[in-house]
Amino acid sequence: MANFKALKGQGHFPTLFMAFLYFDMSFMVWTMLGPLSTEIAEALAKNGFMITPEQKATLLSLPILSGAILRILLGFLVDKIGAKKTALIAQSIVISALLMAFLRGDSITYNELLLVAFGLGFAGASFAVALPQAGQWYPPKLQGVVLGIAGAGNIGVVLDFLFAPKIAELWGWSAVFGVGAIGAVIVFFSYLFLAKDAPSSVYKPNPKKVGDYLRLLKDKDTWWFNLFYAVSFGGFVGFAGYMKVYLMNSYQVDMSAFGLDYLGEENVKVVAGYFGAICIFAGAVLRPIGGAIADKLGGVKSLYIFYGAVAILALIIAFIDLPFYAAIFVLFLIMANLGMANGAVFQLVPQRFGRDIGIMTGIIGCAGGLGGTALIKTLGWSKGAFDGYSVGFMIFATVVIVAIVGISMVKTRWRTTWGVSAGGRI
Repeated sequence: MANFKALKGQGHFPTLFMAFLYFDMSFMVWTMLGPLSTEIAEALAKNGFMITPEQKATLLSLPILSGAILRILLGFLVDKIGAKKTALIAQSIVISALLMAFLRGDSITYNELLLVAFGLGFAGASFAVALPQAGQWYPPKLQGVVLGIAGAGNIGVVLDFLFAPKIAELWGWSAVFGVGAIGAVIVFFSYLFLAKDAPSSVYKPNPKKVGDYLRLLKDKDTWWFNLFYAVSFGGFVGFAGYMKVYLMNSYQVDMSAFGLDYLGEENVKVVAGYFGAICIFAGAVLRPIGGAIADKLGGVKSLYIFYGAVAILALIIAFIDLPFYAAIFVLFLIMANLGMANGAVFQLVPQRFGRDIGIMTGIIGCAGGLGGTALIKTLGWSKGAFDGYSVGFMIFATVVIVAIVGISMVKTRWRTTWGVSAGGRI
């Protein structure tokens, strides 16, 4: 809590708050297709298009993939024209995509949905804007908690799962996109008037060229951070995007019974949204806690703890046929540790690449999105090939273990080189 108190009197709170709100709204929009996957599939079926598991996985993963790639572009623009202008441009494109889905409604085709999904990727790319803008205002010793607060905007996906299925039940799935467009417009104007780029007295912009990207890509630490964030954020966003599909395929009967017995809710899709929200909430709200823990213990030690827990939990769900409530508990813990790992990774990044934080946030954020895309496709493949998800969870656990080995390989070098003068605990 000392770190949170240390924020008082430092930086620019309106910008930190708007970075959180912008990322919150963006994350909600970015993952909007996940909690609506069943409803959209039913709408397409009414028009004679029967979506296959592979096509559904592609649709759900496309915003994650485009968001990953676009993070590079937006990270570049942050250094060129500033975070605020970049955010407003991206938000305009996102609003257009939302309006397209809303106006097309039940008449929309699968290919048009793919176009919408690509546009929503600009919301996912907001990561490369919100975090640098917040971080530029604060000193190195507070980067973990500051970027954790800004990054906690990923709680937006929780709102998706809580409200999107119910809105879809009442007014149709396209109404969710209409509501999203209204919210996006509100955030656009709030950001316009409240957020500010850090002045030169606090942060000196250092515009980069393409050659600078290539230089950073030659740095082996870039690739280590890519791996670590592909595991933590990729795991979080991948599970978030696929959560409803997983729950509906694995525990539909249990959720239906729970809804009728305890909630008086007959729509199992709404109940699935509630349980998905519970699991995702853990990862979203605990991200700043992970950053604060990393500020205190060091990012390396924190990642050992968080990744170790995720690997064990993923193997449990892979090898044991868990009853419904146990599965929800394990998923909750997986998401909680992934969320804290996200905060821990970005406690380290600004200390290693402080002068290139805009570009590095884009590059590492891209890796995170690619990790999420890979996880969604892996789970979809596992279901199609083996009629279950055990293999998918085993593959994910293996990748987490590889990341743990990677931390062991770099920790001594990090602590004895750039970590000596980084300004925070490594």
